Amino acid sequence: MSDPRRADARPWFREDPDGLLCTHVEGDLSVDAALALAAACRRINDSGRDVLMLCDSRHMGTVPAPTRKAMADGFRPVRFIAIAVFGASFTVRVISTLAIKSIQILNRQAYPVEFFETEAEARAWLAAQREVVGAGQRPVA
Repeated sequence: MSDPRRADARPWFREDPDGLLCTHVEGDLSVDAALALAAACRRINDSGRDVLMLCDSRHMGTVPAPTRKAMADGFRPVRFIAIAVFGASFTVRVISTLAIKSIQILNRQAYPVEFFETEAEARAWLAAQREVVGAGQRPVA
């Protein structure tokens, strides 16, 4: 993945020229990192766009309970189209699935989340989700 495009962007997330919000987490996800990511998602929404997120989880650790709560609160106003996660271990897939499902339930939102082995597979799936939205449909969670 390329360098961040915004001067105030954290090194672990950036918006690609094609509109994907790309994240890269090494180790455990902190509350501060989750809040910064939520703020980036809200900026995308404030610009009139819904969020397509690409998550590089090859080196991700855990998502502690305080971070999950911060994510649920921070993502409450965010409109997601879809989230693609690649490179996640089995443990990270389980933890991420539980965290995402709980956030969706708490925020009364449904959007598709898929796991992939490679970044190319994840990007292709997100491109297909964008086409569904472009055709006037909503992706099915």
